[in-house]
Amino acid sequence: MKSLDGISLNSKISLAVAGLIMMTFFTVQTCIVFGLCEPTLFLAKFGWGCVVFFMPPFFKVVSEFLYKKKKVTEELDKQIHSFKRFEDFVQEATIVTKADSRAKITYVNEKFEEVSGWKFEEVKGRDHVIVNSGTQPKKYWKGMYDTVHQGKIWHDVVTNKRKDGSFYYVDTYIKANFDNDGNVIEYVSVRQDLTDIIKATDELAQKNVYLEHAAKIIRHDMHSGINTYLPRGIKSLKRRITDDQINELKIQAPLQLISDGLTHAQKVYAGVYEFTNLVKQNAHMSKAKVDIKYILEDYLRLTAYKNQVILDDNLPKSLEVNEPLFCTAIDNLIRNGLKYNDSPTKWVKIYQEGSYNSGRYIIIEDNGRGLSQTEFIELSKPYTRKEGQKESGTGLGLNICIEILKEHGFDIKAEKLEQGTKLKIRIDND
Repeated sequence: MKSLDGISLNSKISLAVAGLIMMTFFTVQTCIVFGLCEPTLFLAKFGWGCVVFFMPPFFKVVSEFLYKKKKVTEELDKQIHSFKRFEDFVQEATIVTKADSRAKITYVNEKFEEVSGWKFEEVKGRDHVIVNSGTQPKKYWKGMYDTVHQGKIWHDVVTNKRKDGSFYYVDTYIKANFDNDGNVIEYVSVRQDLTDIIKATDELAQKNVYLEHAAKIIRHDMHSGINTYLPRGIKSLKRRITDDQINELKIQAPLQLISDGLTHAQKVYAGVYEFTNLVKQNAHMSKAKVDIKYILEDYLRLTAYKNQVILDDNLPKSLEVNEPLFCTAIDNLIRNGLKYNDSPTKWVKIYQEGSYNSGRYIIIEDNGRGLSQTEFIELSKPYTRKEGQKESGTGLGLNICIEILKEHGFDIKAEKLEQGTKLKIRIDND
């Protein structure tokens, strides 16, 4: 049994009994000393008996106390060591500086020297303006001092200047320490270097500008060629050549090939157009209710692998999707199911499972090599290929396919079958 202070209750009882025994012993000895009773053999034996009975519980309590003290000391040492390690981590990972009440630098850590290029000896006693980039006005810093003088912690991302004149960016926390009279005695600043992150963000923003420009070209300029000039040219050619001339010149197959090629290009363009629309800021994907079997049949009609795809009649008759993007995503999954397939009779089945109550799924099943969920996730990363994979591929197609489904609010999972893969696209997310 344990008491609240950590000493066992049994030990406390033992100590109490030992105390009573010793009090009796000292009482008897006092009576003998002051002549209140005669010293006898019985009293002598009784006295030494008290000592003998007292010693075990006394030593038990003492040993337990010392053991507890040792454990407390060890735990305290661990906490001190842990705190020291945390302090070392802060010093290594963050920029720490201190300044006196006049904002003159009194301390900088090694991280400050590493990032700023200034040594402590060069900045000691100088104002923090030495790292001021000049991009923040005086009013900005006045606001900082007003905040910390109220006892609050000031926080912002600040642009600072290195010794060589280049800029770096820091996530900054500043606080003031006060004496007992409320006067500022020190300013402490802790900063996290964000330079690489901010530069990467700026670079990405610039690339997005290029991407949006390319998207505008595709959305507007290519539209004229694919949906206006080429169709007009084909119609004009057909008006000028009779069926007899076509048969005589034996150009029926080439004309059909051009017409089918244009139809395919228009479908691809429709997908690209919708996809590049998502590049625009605050873009929203347009959707409409469609018959899934019908749109997939139409999309696959001109492909070389249409006869290897089995579309079940139970596919959703009225599912809200962006037709070009959805077809692009499903087509990518179909082609993967056929491409990575060593079966002599390659096929892909597309059907529906589940219900409104349990959740509906569009299933894309193949009889290929089989893919687990873990492998599917790994191969969905850009520029990832399966070990030993001979076929060319970057993983970008699958990655973009999954992102298209996410834009629809759908999620997809893979299940490895005895032979083949079962991809499950959940189309009900409520």
